[in-house]
Amino acid sequence: MASRTPKLPPWSGLHYVGIDENGMGPRLGPLVVTSVVARAHPERNGAKIATSKPRGALAKRIGDSKKLVAFDDSALGEAWARAIVTRTSKAGGTALTSGPLTPSDLLSTVTIDSDATLRSPCPSHHADLCWGAEGEMFAASDDAVASCLKDLDRLEARGLEVLRLRVAIVCTRRLNDAVEAGLSRFDVDLHTMERLTLAARDDVGADVYALCGKVGGFDFYGDRFGPLGGRLHTVLCEGRARSEYQLPGVGRLAFVRDADDTHLIVGLASLVGKWVRDHMMRRIVRWHRTHVPDVPEASGYHDPVSSRFIEATALVRKKLRVEAQCFERTSIGRREAELEAGRAAAG
Repeated sequence: MASRTPKLPPWSGLHYVGIDENGMGPRLGPLVVTSVVARAHPERNGAKIATSKPRGALAKRIGDSKKLVAFDDSALGEAWARAIVTRTSKAGGTALTSGPLTPSDLLSTVTIDSDATLRSPCPSHHADLCWGAEGEMFAASDDAVASCLKDLDRLEARGLEVLRLRVAIVCTRRLNDAVEAGLSRFDVDLHTMERLTLAARDDVGADVYALCGKVGGFDFYGDRFGPLGGRLHTVLCEGRARSEYQLPGVGRLAFVRDADDTHLIVGLASLVGKWVRDHMMRRIVRWHRTHVPDVPEASGYHDPVSSRFIEATALVRKKLRVEAQCFERTSIGRREAELEAGRAAAG
């Protein structure tokens, strides 16, 4: 019989954070980790809404991004990102409130790192491989954004007020460098989730309850903490379904299996992250199409289309001196398997 999650002590705080990753396993493109911060009004049902599966019409627009959108149509995630940025300007969040908003503007508004920091590892001769924004346009209609704004109004009326959206983009080069330094991509994902949790704590000025998708199927996280490493923490539960920790001065951090499908606030983060990940991959494809016009629209995952894309662009990458560390997750594979095997053997 599967073990049950033990009864957890009640959470008395007001702030919830949904965190999820997109792009853990592809060959190409970045790992994207997204957080959505919300205030649950205690006199209403906000906490239950944040931590429950979306119901009714909301279930068609919030949930597991793998079920709701595809690579060639992630406009729903874009609509949510635009709606949250528009909405949070009213609550004092950093948002663009006037003038024509482009996808590049939107990313600059929500990314946890500055443009300069994101571009800092890029070789100067092909920085636009990932950051070229010429000709970009939004895919979601104004009506779709308006529908998401109405959903945000309804959520607030029911007790859950969305306050902030943040996105962390970990490019291929940073992933490869991390693995060469002895970290796995799962460590990178976990440490990025920790970083977003700490940022949310700073944003709201109070302890937060961060709900994250499970990282790599891990059950035990304390020994793998990065930004939270060295902090005092109490284990509330550790198991297949849920692993949860209490951290004084931070709040509570939970890793929940299938959280994007069962927790509204995590599903919302998943949808936005899916749009960011796909948008970044389209930039990579667009850059290559300026040199090889007929290359396919690749998702970057382990699929035949992405394999054809890699093969079709090999010569132009060699000619233009595109660094392998910036293009494919070449260091993630055997080296990562060795790291994980070594950790498992060590217990």
